[in-house]
Amino acid sequence: MKQGIHPDKYRPVVFKDMSNEDIFITRSTISTKETIEVDGVTYPLVKVEISNTSHPFYTGKQKLVDTAGRVDKFMSRYGNRGKK
Repeated sequence: MKQGIHPDKYRPVVFKDMSNEDIFITRSTISTKETIEVDGVTYPLVKVEISNTSHPFYTGKQKLVDTAGRVDKFMSRYGNRGKK
């Protein structure tokens, strides 16, 4: 490995899957403003839309995850075109 190009400040960070509220703790250098308390310890919090606990590839279940209203927006624009 090259010296001096890798970050030095790895720390425990909580990643929270917003679709099923699952959390996991791993080491990261990501900066965040939010924190969460897990087992009496305060960790930086990173919110993710999808993780291995909610992704259809890993779960084997087909589930529609729509956090930003994308499907409704698409249907309102293009959903009724064939019915005219």
